[in-house]
Amino acid sequence: MKTLILFYLTFIFAVPAFSKSVVDTIPPSIDTIINIGVNQTDIFFTEPIEQSSAENPQHYRLFQSGNNPTYVIRDNSNPALVHLVFADSFSERVNYDVAVTGISDLSSNIMNDTMVKFVLYKAMPYDIVIDEIMADPTPVNGIPDVEWLELRNISPFEINLSGWRLAKSTGKSGPIRSLILKPDSLLVICSSGSVAELSPFCNAISVTSFPSLSNTEDLIILLSPDGKTIHAVNYTDDWYKNEYKKQGGWSLEMIDINNPCTGFENWSSSIHFTGATPAKVNSIDAMNIDESSPKLLRVFAIDSLHLELYFNEPMDSIEALNVNHFHIDQGIGSPISVLPEAPLFDRMQITLPASILRNKIYNITVNGLKDCISNEIAIYNTVRFGIDEYPDSFDVVVNEILFNPKNDGVDYVEIYNRSDKIINLKNIHVANLNSSGLIDNIVSIPDVGYLLFPEEYIVVTTNPTIIKRDYISNHPENIIQLSVLPSFNDDEGNVVLLNEQGSVLDMVSYKDDWHFKLINDKEGISLERIDYNGNSQDENNWHSASATTGFGTPADRNSQSTENELLKGEVNISPKIISPDNDGRDDVATIYYTFAEPGNIVNISVYDLLGRVVKHLQTNSLCGITGYYRWDGLNDANKKLISGNYIIYTEVLNLKGRVRKFKNIIAVKS
Repeated sequence: MKTLILFYLTFIFAVPAFSKSVVDTIPPSIDTIINIGVNQTDIFFTEPIEQSSAENPQHYRLFQSGNNPTYVIRDNSNPALVHLVFADSFSERVNYDVAVTGISDLSSNIMNDTMVKFVLYKAMPYDIVIDEIMADPTPVNGIPDVEWLELRNISPFEINLSGWRLAKSTGKSGPIRSLILKPDSLLVICSSGSVAELSPFCNAISVTSFPSLSNTEDLIILLSPDGKTIHAVNYTDDWYKNEYKKQGGWSLEMIDINNPCTGFENWSSSIHFTGATPAKVNSIDAMNIDESSPKLLRVFAIDSLHLELYFNEPMDSIEALNVNHFHIDQGIGSPISVLPEAPLFDRMQITLPASILRNKIYNITVNGLKDCISNEIAIYNTVRFGIDEYPDSFDVVVNEILFNPKNDGVDYVEIYNRSDKIINLKNIHVANLNSSGLIDNIVSIPDVGYLLFPEEYIVVTTNPTIIKRDYISNHPENIIQLSVLPSFNDDEGNVVLLNEQGSVLDMVSYKDDWHFKLINDKEGISLERIDYNGNSQDENNWHSASATTGFGTPADRNSQSTENELLKGEVNISPKIISPDNDGRDDVATIYYTFAEPGNIVNISVYDLLGRVVKHLQTNSLCGITGYYRWDGLNDANKKLISGNYIIYTEVLNLKGRVRKFKNIIAVKS
C-alpha cells in the first residue's frame, strides 16, 4: 500500500502541469498619427497589424477630399506602423481627418471604425510663447530656488517640440525632446538639475545648456527646429513694476497671451502667494488689448545703398517683405529688398535702387505695414535720414542739464545740434572732469543708428521711463537710455561732450546758483541754456526751466531759450561796484544796452542774493537800438541797501515774441 501511494505522488509531481494558452480578444486602436511630409502621414497602432488589412488603401479615407491613399505600406521594422501616401499635397496649418476602417491585428481582431486628425504643421511666430520667466528665484517664496521658463501653446494645433531650442546672444540650448504640447497647454523648461525640484509643483522638462537668466535684463529666444524665431522676450527688471518684487523670489508673468509682442505694458510680477505659477495659468492673466499703431522711430544710413529702420515694437515679419510698403522721396522710390531682423523684428534692413547723396536729407514713408497683432502703422510713419558727418568742436552743445533730480528721479543731459551736419550719436561721448581736472568717466551713446539732425535735440539718461513720467516731452523717442551716466553733483559739476578722437565738442562747468534766485527748492528743476550760440561757460546764458513747462523740457526747445539771430544784443553795467553816498564817485550804476533791432520792450529788476526783488527799475519800457538806464543804489522805498552783492536782471522782448534775459552782478557799498 505504501508503495502505491509513493508511486502516485511521484507521478503527480513528475508530470508537468498543462495550462491554457492566452487568447487575444482586444482589437487594435490608433496610438498616434503624425504628418511627415506634404502628402505623407504615418499612423502608429497600439499593436502589430495584419499586413493585408494594413496595406489596403480602401481602409483609409481622407475626409476632406473623400480620396483614399495611392500607396500604403506597413513598416518593415515596426509592424505597428503604417505609411500612407496621398496623390494630392496637404495645405499647411489645416486640420485633416482620416477615417480608418477594417484594420485587424495578428489575431484577426478588427478595430472599431475610427476618425483621427492630423495637420501639416509649419511653425509660425507666436504659435508658442514664453509667458512666464523665473529669472531671480532668491529669496524663495514657495517655488524652488531654480531658474526656469514657461511655454504656452496659443495655436489651435498640437505641436511636437522635438528639436526646439532656447537661445540667447551667447548661444543655444540643446534640443527639446519629442513631446506633444496641446493647444492652450503649458510646460516648464529648466536645466537637468532642476527637474526633480520642480516636479512636485509642475510639469517640467529639461534641456542641456539651459540659458542662464540675468536678474536685471536679458533677451530670451524660442527657436523652431529650422532655426526660425517663434517668440522672443527682451525683459528688464523694470517689468516687475514693484521695487520689492524685483529684489527676487517672484516671476515675471505675461498679462495677455494674445498680445505677445508688447513688452513692458504686457508684463508684470506674479501676484500668486508662492511667487509664481509654473505650468499654470498666470496669476495676472487678463485681457490687455494693444490697439496702438506702431511707429517708425528712426532710420540710419548704413551706407549709400543700405538703410536700417527702427520701429517702437515688433512688426509683422512676413508682411514686411513686401517692398511696396516703403517709399523714399527725392526720386529713390521703393527699395529692392527688405530684410526683417530677428529675433524681435523691430528692425529692418532695406536695399535701395539708387545711391543717396551726402549733405542731403531724405524722407522714408511706410504705409500699410502692421505690427505682430495687425495694428497698422498710421501717423508716425515718416522719418528723415541721410549720410552722417563727423562732429567738430561746437557742432553740438550741452543744452540742458538735470543734475539735481527728485528723490526718486534720475539725471539727464540734453544735446543740441547747432550745425548743418547730420551727426551719428555713436560719434559723441558724454564725460566729466575728475578732481585733477582731467576728462574722466567717458560714456558712449549706444551704436544703434541714432542720427542727430540740424536743430534737433537728444536727451541721454539712465532711465527714460522716469524722465517721461516726470516731464512732458513732444519727442519722447529722442530720450535715449544709457547704462550709466557720469556723476553730476547737486551743487556743482561739469558736463563734457567728446568726439571719437577725444576732442572736446562742448563743456559746461555748472553751479547750482546759476538757477533763478527766487527758487528755494531746486530739486527736480533742470538748468536750460538760453542761447545755444552763446558762451557755454557764461552763467548768464543759463536759467532754470520754467514752471509752466514742468521745470524741464527734455528733447524739446528750452522754455528759456532765445535765438541769437533774431534777438542780438548786449547788456553791460558800469561800474561793477557803487557806493551811493553822494560823494560824486561811483554813486550811480549805468546799465548800457545794444540791440540789433529797434522796438524792444525791457523789464529791469534788482534782486538780493536771497532772490527777493529790492528794486523795480523798468517795467515794459520801450527801448531803442542803443541806450542806457541808471540805478542810484536805492530800493523801492528809496532807502539805502545794505552792503553786499545784488543781481540786475534784465528781460528783453522783441516784436517777434523772442525773449532774451541778462543777469549782471553788482556790488553795493553803503
